[in-house]
Amino acid sequence: MREETTGSGDAVDINVPSVARMYDHYLGGKDNYAVDREAVAALDEVVPRTRALARNNRRFLQRVVRILAEDYGIRQFLDHGSGLPTQDNVHQVAQRTDPGARVVYVDNDPIVLAHGRALLEENANTAVIHADMRKTETIFESPEARRLLDLSQPVALLFISVMHCIPDESDPAAVVRRALERVPSGSFVVLNQLVSHEKETRDFVTDFMNSSTNGNWGRVREPGDVEPYFAGLELLEPGLVEINDWRPDSELDARRLEDETWFEFGGVGRKP
Repeated sequence: MREETTGSGDAVDINVPSVARMYDHYLGGKDNYAVDREAVAALDEVVPRTRALARNNRRFLQRVVRILAEDYGIRQFLDHGSGLPTQDNVHQVAQRTDPGARVVYVDNDPIVLAHGRALLEENANTAVIHADMRKTETIFESPEARRLLDLSQPVALLFISVMHCIPDESDPAAVVRRALERVPSGSFVVLNQLVSHEKETRDFVTDFMNSSTNGNWGRVREPGDVEPYFAGLELLEPGLVEINDWRPDSELDARRLEDETWFEFGGVGRKP
C-alpha cells in the first residue's frame, strides 16, 4: 500500500479516496490525488452536477457565517468536518466582521491537519483539531478548543455537508445533541446534508461512496431525515430548505436544485 506523509509526518493513504480531497477537487483545489479525481469522475457519470452541489454548498457556508457574525453577533465557530482550506474559509469570513472572532476546525484527514498547522502560524484565533467529529469530548477537551472557545458565550456549531458521512449506527442526531449540550443558550447549529427523493439515487451514491472510501461514509438520506437534527431548536427563517433558498444574496444563488436527483438540504437553528 502506497502512503505519503504530510509535513507533520502523518501518513496519507493515496490508494483510497478521501471525502475531503474529493471535495477539494470539486472546488478546484490542488490538494488531492489521482484516486480522488478518479472517484469524482466515476461519481459524475451517474449523478452529474456534483461539482455544482459542492460550489453551492461553499456559498451557503460563507453566507451563513457572514450572517451569524454580522446580524447575530456570533464570534465563535466550531466547524465539524471542515475539509481542506480553500478561498474564504470560515475564519476569513468571520474575521472580516471582527478580527477577534475565533474558529476551531475539526477533521480526521491528516492533510487537513497539516494545512491547519500552517494556519496557526498566521492566525492566533484559528486552530485545527485532528479528530473524528463524533468524538465530542475529545474535541471540547482538546487544548485548542479550551484555548479558543469561551463556553459561557454562544458558539456556532457547523455541520456543513458532513452528516451523510456518519452512518446510522453512529446516530448522527446524537452527535449534534452532544455538541449542543456543551454550548450555552443562544448558540447555533448550522447543518445541511445530501438528500434525494429517489431511492435509486440514495442507494447508488451510498454504496459507491462506502466502497470507494473503505466505509468512511454514512448514507444519502431523505429531506425528512434532516428534521431530527434540529429537535428542540428555534429554526431561523426560512426554515429547512434546499440550501440555495437559505437567504440567498442574489437570484443567481437562489436557483433551486430540487428538480435534480440529489441536493443539499438544511438550515440554521438556535438553542433556546
